[in-house]
Formats: sequence, C-alpha cells, structure tokens
Amino acid sequence: MDYEEILAVKTAWYYYMENMTQQQISEKLGVSRIRVMKILEKAKKDGIIQFKIRQDGEQHMQVERQLADKWGLKDTFVVPTPHMGENLNETIAKAAAMYISHRISENCFINMGYGDTLSKILNHLATMNEFTVSVVSLTGGVSYYLPNAQSHTFNAKLYLIPTPLLVSSKEMVSAMREEPSVREIFRMVRLASMTLVGIGGMGDDATVLENGILSKSDFLYLSMKGAVGDVLSHFIDKDGVPVQTHVEDRLISTSLKTLRELDNVVGVAAGASKVDAIRAALRGKYIDILITDEETALRLIEEDNSV
Repeated sequence: MDYEEILAVKTAWYYYMENMTQQQISEKLGVSRIRVMKILEKAKKDGIIQFKIRQDGEQHMQVERQLADKWGLKDTFVVPTPHMGENLNETIAKAAAMYISHRISENCFINMGYGDTLSKILNHLATMNEFTVSVVSLTGGVSYYLPNAQSHTFNAKLYLIPTPLLVSSKEMVSAMREEPSVREIFRMVRLASMTLVGIGGMGDDATVLENGILSKSDFLYLSMKGAVGDVLSHFIDKDGVPVQTHVEDRLISTSLKTLRELDNVVGVAAGASKVDAIRAALRGKYIDILITDEETALRLIEEDNSV
C-alpha cells in the first residue's frame, strides 16, 4: 500500500471501528477535518470500506497499533517492506516525506538530524511541497544538509549550525557553542513544530563510517563500550543510555536531554541491522513517532529477549 492508501485505512479504522469523530481523527492524524471527510468518501469509492476494512488493511493497522502500544508512541507509520533489490532507505524516506508534508504548514519550522535517510527525506520534502520548508539543523556539519545535486527544485530554507559535526577537543566544542551564530541555531531548535531524526546502527554501512566522521577503530571502541547505535551521533547502549567516550566530548549536536524534551519527535529507521538501535532509542524515550517498515515493526513488537 502507498501512503494515501495507508492514510485512508487509518482514517476508516478510527471512524468505523473505534467510533472516533471526524474532529478527533483530524487531531490524531494532523490533517484538517475537511480532508478527513474527503478521505472517508474516497475510501468508500475505492472499496477500502466494504462493511469492514479490507483484511490486509486491518492487519496493517493492528501492527501499527501493537507497535505504538508496546512502546508508548503517539503514532506509528509502517510501510510494506520492499521486495528484494529495492532500496529500503529510499522507500522509508519517501514515506516519511509524505507523512511530514501532510502535517506541516508554510510558517512552521522542522528540526532535522543528520544521516543518509534524513538527507533523502529533506530532498523529497524540498521538491514535493508548494511552499518553502524551513529546516533547522540539529547537528554541526553544514555539507550534510545541502541539497542533492540532482534536485532541480529545492524549495527549502536551511538554518544550519556553522560548525563541523566532530571537532578536535572538548574545549573547542565549548568555544564554538559560544559563538552567536551557533547559539542562535540552537535557540531555534526549541521553536520547531516537528523534529525528525534518524537512528544509526553499528553495521559496516553506518553513515558515520562511510562519511569518514569516525574511524573504524573509534567505531569498534564504541561497540566495545556497549553502543548499539546512535541518535544525532550520540551513541547509546541497549537501554538508551548515552555511552560516554572521547567521541561524545567532541560532538557538536543537540543533546539527547533536549531531544527528549521536544514535542513530536519523529524517528525514521528500518532494517534488521538497526533493530537493536531503534529499540534502544525507544527505551530511551527519545522519539514520539516511529516511521519504519513492516518487518522491522514486527521485530520490535516481538518479545524482547535482550533484556
């Protein structure tokens, strides 16, 4: 199912199966009440509503509900797992861009973290929206947020932290954070209506390795210290607790404490290699909403044997 069909299934489920009002559905899904009415009408015409919700749609809703209930999430958006050979990151990025585009307005700000999937989301958002998307970076590393050269239209205004992501020393971090231009961007983070973060795993394909931010020895050291993944390049253990190393001391990134205090934090991640990292981020209560694929969702719902 594509995004529009999943949205129709959700709307129909809430309206017919949970007896929610159109206004309640509007508030839950972050769309207008008029749009809810149009979705329900179209769902009838398309055959999604046939006295009962089509079986595959019902099963899909159950997966999303179980995932949200297990981890105390405000919302979940689970897309079908792509067939072999298809790009999972691209699928998740497109889904996240569509999810976000239905929930933002022209005058709002979005916080965005660093990562391969996040870069794809930003490019999709900047090419699919009619209005300019205002994006505030959550980490240093200006080049990571710049548009893909293949994009013909990049309808986004970027507010970037003008520093590297990783610097030479703890003292350098303190000095750079005192710069007015840096302080201003960190201040803007609190003003955003939605925050988007990726969740990195500890595999050989980790973005921090591929981009040369960390060496293999640093990465191995983090793993030996108990790291199972990262959020905003803050490495965390299986319980979501930050792993304190020299890497953490040299990082210019929004703190996990601040992230936990923000509203509407959307985590976007999928794949077997990221299950442990996603679970750790959920345990740490760093995200409110999770966008992932069905296979990953089912693993996260399963009984947790790693405790």
